[in-house]
Amino acid sequence: MKAEGLFPAIKPNCKGMLQVDELHQLYWEESGNPHGIPVLFLHGGPGVGIEESYRTFFDPKFYRIILFDQRGCGKSLPRGCLINNTTWDLVEDINKLRELLSIDRCLLFGGSWGSTLALTYAIKYPENVLGLILRGIFLCRQHELDWFYKDGANRLSSKAWQIFTEGIPIEKQDNLIAVYHDKLHSDSYWTKVDAAAAWVLWEFANLQLVPDSRLKALLNSKFLFYSFAVIFADRNKTQAQIENHYFMHHCFFETNDWILENIHKIQHIPGIIIQGQNDQICPWENAYELHLNWPTSTFLLISNAGHASNEPGILEALIKATEDFKNACLQLN
Repeated sequence: MKAEGLFPAIKPNCKGMLQVDELHQLYWEESGNPHGIPVLFLHGGPGVGIEESYRTFFDPKFYRIILFDQRGCGKSLPRGCLINNTTWDLVEDINKLRELLSIDRCLLFGGSWGSTLALTYAIKYPENVLGLILRGIFLCRQHELDWFYKDGANRLSSKAWQIFTEGIPIEKQDNLIAVYHDKLHSDSYWTKVDAAAAWVLWEFANLQLVPDSRLKALLNSKFLFYSFAVIFADRNKTQAQIENHYFMHHCFFETNDWILENIHKIQHIPGIIIQGQNDQICPWENAYELHLNWPTSTFLLISNAGHASNEPGILEALIKATEDFKNACLQLN
């Protein structure tokens, strides 16, 4: 392994496009050991897409590493499409990909929204899951959305919040998700571009406990902000519109606490919950509540760490979790 913990960069062994309905095609790729234990990486957002570096969380000599872009994301087509794009569509997509690749059961690995999707899939299809490695838990309850888009995180990132709420009357700030829905679907191209940039920047500003120099520059320069808005207009719009679409519909769950209400269905499945103590997007209390309701889970609270997977302590814990699962499999064999 490299000094920072990640395994060496690798190329996919194979890749393709999976037609999951009449409209959507999903980009998928497989790397690592073709005969190894399957691990399915579920990316965040929703709306972000996969990155090459995601392959390097896993020992390629042991794991059969599967990555895919969820509907409308990354290389999946049509890009940014919101039609037939719900949590339940994504759950069925996972099953279709599993069947395409002739996978019986797999390890699920996901952070933030990826943890939501992993838990939802496991609850719906527990017979297909070997275990879960989760980070930055998001259960998509109203108070979690309120924390990030109403009252909570705004007290921790005041400059970014000022940009996020700029020009929005105070009486409308009680439902910023709805306000941004209107902006992101405005007839004005520039309204959409500015709104998408502000939406994405608000998330970026809360990812890490210690903001890097690029983020500080974006927050303090209107020139850089508008450059970011224009240069990354398509990427920002895709992420912002898909995230907003899901949050407007409470991630398409039937009840506010659907995951915890159904967590008993995976009581026999092992899981590792890795959570930054200073996570400003998904506060640690949500992860701990999940752990209390899931007896076969292990809870790791990482001090001096925020939300991102590359935060000090979190990265090491994620790598250790994949190694621990590998070693458990080897011992059982």
